[in-house]
Amino acid sequence: MMVIGFLVMTSILFDIDMGFSPRTVLWILVPSILIFLLGLYDDIHSVNPYAKFAIQSVAAVLLFFGGFRVFQLPLFGAHNLGWFTLPLTIFWVLWITNAFNLIDGLDGLAAGSALFSTMTVFTVSLISQSYLVSLLTLGLAGAILGFLRFNFNPATIFLGDCGSLFIGFMLSALALVGSQKTPTIVAVAIPVVSFGLPILDTTLSVLRRFLRGQSLFAADREHIHHKLLEQGLSQRQVVIILYGVSALFGLLSLFLLYPGGGMVGVVLFVLGVGVWIGVQHLGYPEFIELRRVAQRAMVQKQIIINNLAVRRAAEKLSKVQDLHQLRRVVQDAFEANDFDGFMLTIAPPGDGEVQVQVRARSAISGRPSVLCEAQDPQEFSAIREMVSSVEEQRDGQCWSWHKSMSTNRMGEGPVPKWALTLELITTKGQKCGFFSLYRACTNRPLLVDVNIIASEFHVALADAIYRVMNQAESENAT
Repeated sequence: MMVIGFLVMTSILFDIDMGFSPRTVLWILVPSILIFLLGLYDDIHSVNPYAKFAIQSVAAVLLFFGGFRVFQLPLFGAHNLGWFTLPLTIFWVLWITNAFNLIDGLDGLAAGSALFSTMTVFTVSLISQSYLVSLLTLGLAGAILGFLRFNFNPATIFLGDCGSLFIGFMLSALALVGSQKTPTIVAVAIPVVSFGLPILDTTLSVLRRFLRGQSLFAADREHIHHKLLEQGLSQRQVVIILYGVSALFGLLSLFLLYPGGGMVGVVLFVLGVGVWIGVQHLGYPEFIELRRVAQRAMVQKQIIINNLAVRRAAEKLSKVQDLHQLRRVVQDAFEANDFDGFMLTIAPPGDGEVQVQVRARSAISGRPSVLCEAQDPQEFSAIREMVSSVEEQRDGQCWSWHKSMSTNRMGEGPVPKWALTLELITTKGQKCGFFSLYRACTNRPLLVDVNIIASEFHVALADAIYRVMNQAESENAT
């Protein structure tokens, strides 16, 4: 950078033609020095994230008024963005500047990734004959390469915020400078793809913290390099792997120099598949949950159908006249549902609360449980005991029903894997038994709202049982 600065000052003083305006270079170097000083101060003292963003935005505005900005977006046609170019330029600069800062978590990682990105920008600048970008990227690449020798694990010198923020800002600025002389798709797509690793890591971090309800500025140890370290790799192995990822991003971005013949689609497909496989391999729980929600959204219609079946059954239970009708209503409610069977234990009404005792304890959890999971038939015997071994007063009854093998949509046998057991308590507080639902699989989402069963349905069932049993007792008495 000192050499470039010397050449610029020489051209100004002696009016030497270098193929570009030296004052143009100053519009890049001045805000980059501002970013360097910001990082240096942040290394010595702690800078508030909002203050850091504000100073970075000032540097981005200086670039904007220097003529370096995002003019167009290929997805929205070749129309000039007008006033929207300023916030878009600020967003681009902040995104890339902080992206390289965020991946600076292992020795040599940020510098090495930046080196591959710089080589890509340099190659594009040569092809597009943007000599200013070529000169600046050459100087930046040389500085990074010389620094990387001592920054690789075990490092003796470190980037710090002053180094990582400066590199990120310079690359974002050089991408804007190079975009002035290249086609729109090349100007936008190539920098985004070539900076793929830091952009991906930053995007994942923002999504993770948003889904977790955590502050976007909160530090954590779940960046890509941290997840690879958790899988038993050494620091050197992780850095070398991510060097390969950075090189792959850079290589794919160069294919976009000639976007004809469906090349853009091929590159986007390869990137999409690669990123999806990589994120799945890292095993982020937030994205596992997000995938589950997406899968559930795809089957939302079936969830609505199953929920309506349970609600209709709750309405019908208020009209049943005997236990046979009651059993038929309950069976119809779960015939086409995601549960594979149920067990209904009825205790007759007495002169007070019905005493019901669950005797199965130690085999599963050591205590009575509402939700239990069995891994094999022997374990499930405890669940079966929990839902069927009930001390009943007088002439209590126990019914069970399950789908046959031919109608089981899970493709599994009738051995339940887990059971949901609800104590039946009427709206007036009388206890009249237990109702247990079970499934024969654990690898499919439950396409019914359990809250409806645990609130509306099970209370309606308890009321119906209590009413029918009282009617039967009155008839027997007469």
